[in-house]
Amino acid sequence: MSKVSNNKGFTLIEAMLSLTLVAIISVSSISSYVYFQNKNELDVTVDITVQTARRAQILSQAMAQDSKWGVSMKSNIITLFKGEDYTNRDIEYDEIFDIAPIIEPYGVTEVVFTKLYGEPETVGTLIIKNTNTNETRTININEKGIFDY
Repeated sequence: MSKVSNNKGFTLIEAMLSLTLVAIISVSSISSYVYFQNKNELDVTVDITVQTARRAQILSQAMAQDSKWGVSMKSNIITLFKGEDYTNRDIEYDEIFDIAPIIEPYGVTEVVFTKLYGEPETVGTLIIKNTNTNETRTININEKGIFDY
């Protein structure tokens, strides 16, 4: 007569293997999430910067409020402003967009567009850097106000 075992449950080795497998999957998932989050912060910042600059350009072309319009990018914020430059702007018309603190701008961080024609008074390159990964994106602004990124 054979004895049938009615043991229900897991052995210690099975439980440890299961926990190890869960830990490995969790670590790989978290690192993937962090990578994609950092990449997304950079991509979103580029999109916000270009769209804000295009809005400033359109407002200048339309001569909204009979003024020039511009965009300024500093650590943590992008500002659409009305006026000759960021320092002498009319703060009543500011539109401010928050960006992640891990994002740093370099290069041309302020562009003002001429009334009617919407051409930038400053041309050049804006480099947006993710300080966590050192990954960068480049936005080139030419004399006609075309953004290449």
